[in-house]
Amino acid sequence: MALGTRASRWLLHLPAGSCLLLLLLLCVQLGGGQKKKEVEPFAPLRRAPTRNLLAEKVEQLMEWSSRRSVIRMNGDKFRRFVKAPPRNYSVIVMFTALQPQRQCSVCRQANEEYQVLANSWRYSSAFSNKLFFTIVDYDEGADVFQQLNMNSAPTFMHFPPKGKPKRADTFDLQRIGFAAEQLAKWIADRTDVHIRVFRPPNYSGTIALALLVSLVGGLLYLRRNNLEFIYNKTGWAMAALSYIHGSSQAQFVAESHIILLLNAAITMGMVLLNEAATSKGDVGKRRIICLVGLGLVVFFFSFLLSIFRSKYHGYPYRQCNLKNVLSVTAVGLSPASMQVFLLKVHTDFFDVIFSPNALFCFS
Repeated sequence: MALGTRASRWLLHLPAGSCLLLLLLLCVQLGGGQKKKEVEPFAPLRRAPTRNLLAEKVEQLMEWSSRRSVIRMNGDKFRRFVKAPPRNYSVIVMFTALQPQRQCSVCRQANEEYQVLANSWRYSSAFSNKLFFTIVDYDEGADVFQQLNMNSAPTFMHFPPKGKPKRADTFDLQRIGFAAEQLAKWIADRTDVHIRVFRPPNYSGTIALALLVSLVGGLLYLRRNNLEFIYNKTGWAMAALSYIHGSSQAQFVAESHIILLLNAAITMGMVLLNEAATSKGDVGKRRIICLVGLGLVVFFFSFLLSIFRSKYHGYPYRQCNLKNVLSVTAVGLSPASMQVFLLKVHTDFFDVIFSPNALFCFS
């Protein structure tokens, strides 16, 4: 109180001009402090350039993805869009060497699977800006290979949104292979992005069948006035006898090749059945493999038995036991039922092989 009283008395004895000057200085000081307080709330605007840079990077990557599912990158693009922050998206990079002078056939095969996977992601309903597929060719980004100490191709790596890639972010190509489905599983483990692989349809078999049918139909049309040869049983019998000998004591050269092809088809059916029973893939795909394997075994094994029966008169069996086939297809793809079916078919098959009069088929 004493200091305040003395200060007030001292101000009363000052001239009027001095008092006005002190008041002006006090107002200026208070105004400056208020101005600083008004600027502080807008400090987050300093982060606007970072946000703009991230938005520009994402926009550029989305534009490239709209043109091509796999973005080709050189050293500069790789350092800017994959390595440099800020980044809120994952990047899958395939390091490869596709130029003809490199003579990397594995690179071309892996690139085909990689393109299938990238197209499946690009044209799926779940497509977003959280995942991008890129490729770095050695001849376009040798400095990237040197920077990562990489001396082999092809190599698949995942670059997460934050932090550096870990050991699991490098795809184990030697152990798993480079199928698009395996790559999709690895990406799901690293990014939680699930991609359903869609492969383009292959019409080569359909086109070949259509050409064959057209050729046969054209020949029949040209000989439409003389089709008696179709109903000539003697001609068909002679054609069959020209390749299959009627005795168990002899065999034609062509007959050996026919028996070889039949055994190869039966073996392929067995392999497909075993694959359908032991694999852990998609149920629909396994069912198709099972049906194809069953068809090969039933048809060609029955054909083999019919040839054997024609040479060894009195052989009682004509075809596979269809009850086993129907039981397998009825109960589904349980491993137990499949193993029982394979055991029964193997038993019938070995009865033919080790029969004393069956040596002609495999000589």
